[in-house]
Amino acid sequence: MTKPAELYACVYAKELPAQAMLRLRPNLQQTPCVVMDGEPPLQYVCSRNARAHILGVSHGMTPVEIDTFLSITVLLRSRAEEAAAKAAILECAGTFSPRVEDRSNDHTFLCIVDIAGTETLFGPSMVLAKNLRERLKMLGITASIAVSRNTHAAVCLARGRSSRADVSVIAAGEEGVALASLPLAVLDLSEGHAETFSLWGIHTLGMLANLPEKALIARMGQEGKRLHQLARGEMPHLFLPLESKFALEERMELDTPVEVLDSLLFAVGVMLEQLIVRATGRILALASVTVTLSLEGGAVHTRTVRPALPTNERQLWIKLIHLDLEAHPPQAAILSLTLTAEPGNTSKVQLGLFSPQLPEPARLDVTLARIRAIVGEDGVGRAVLKDTHRMDRFSLEPFTVPAGTGSEAISTPERVALRQLRPAESLTVTFQENRPSAFFFREKRYDIEHSYGPWLTSGEWWGSTTWQLQQWDLVARSQDHSLLCCRVVYDRLQGCWQMVALYD
Repeated sequence: MTKPAELYACVYAKELPAQAMLRLRPNLQQTPCVVMDGEPPLQYVCSRNARAHILGVSHGMTPVEIDTFLSITVLLRSRAEEAAAKAAILECAGTFSPRVEDRSNDHTFLCIVDIAGTETLFGPSMVLAKNLRERLKMLGITASIAVSRNTHAAVCLARGRSSRADVSVIAAGEEGVALASLPLAVLDLSEGHAETFSLWGIHTLGMLANLPEKALIARMGQEGKRLHQLARGEMPHLFLPLESKFALEERMELDTPVEVLDSLLFAVGVMLEQLIVRATGRILALASVTVTLSLEGGAVHTRTVRPALPTNERQLWIKLIHLDLEAHPPQAAILSLTLTAEPGNTSKVQLGLFSPQLPEPARLDVTLARIRAIVGEDGVGRAVLKDTHRMDRFSLEPFTVPAGTGSEAISTPERVALRQLRPAESLTVTFQENRPSAFFFREKRYDIEHSYGPWLTSGEWWGSTTWQLQQWDLVARSQDHSLLCCRVVYDRLQGCWQMVALYD
């Protein structure tokens, strides 16, 4: 038996609280920003971006110390946005391998991806790592990636190269050489062990790896052996893959309450872009988007937008959400918003050679949204007959494009159209041998050539007006030889004839 080949890619993103908030605020990415944690007046800096670090901002600073710096933007920590960013990174890593282990902590993101055997799909490990880093950049996350056959070696190298957001690959058997120049800080040493190594003059992993193992164990116990193996890149690891559910969700907590919907569209556009990037990574599209607004006073305002076809057009989604919120505005100021998307297939409807031209789905959706804003939600849709014989009973369903491709998806069999007259028009009918022979309609006389009926209708046999209508389908011709196909009814309770529909 041979040992299966192992190859792991470590994704390390430091300052996760700051990156999680700035990914949805692109206007702040070029300014110094810090994230404050804790309750006033005991707040402290828990995360910062690179520009704030250059100015000298360090973790643990108080608001008073931050006020001594000029032009620094202060943000309050949002656990919900961090959870959304973490889920997006794990989801991105999962597109390269189904085996992903999460080892993140409160301030940094770290995951290990088992990429053994993926060369035929994504190419060499260096190509895969670069593609993964670019995919993370599209999500607004800066991370360093290291690839090695040893899990701990990849973790140490990714931490050591985090300042440059670099991509590194350790060749098989070269783990010790690749880790030799890294500082001991990549091992997460305890304060006691860090002080001991400092007194010994040990500052890098290479210096620790050169210590005699037995002497190190004699002085530090089994922890010394573990640290020695980590420094040499020989520490074994039990891989524990994470089984995460695919969910497209983004959340943003607003810095100040928002009352104007136009001011909300900028945040909605950024969040939609993130959802579209995540859906595109799985060759999917957004089938529906649910907007959940948290309002002042604890109320929640939820709206769902569903176009005719799944699409990844950001401007279309912004327009549809804008029109929907204008028609159903929230009743209080907005504190936070959450966008949850339902994925769908990126299908295309292909027209046949002799099929009629269909309107573009994007234009159709926007047009329907504008009509709904005028006539209401119940006034737009596709008429569907109800399962009853009662006249004029139908319901409206949302417009949908049939699934499938080719002409069979859009072609319909030839049918005779029946135009309902609303209101019905009165007419005079002449009978002969218990069947209608002629009638006067719109000041013209028609001689009946064929008559079909009668049918007694009402649709509700349990009602008080049981079978009150006598219905006939007639084919008649006028004196000028024009043909008329129609449907007439006789109201048995009121004793009158009415023209209710015309056949085209």
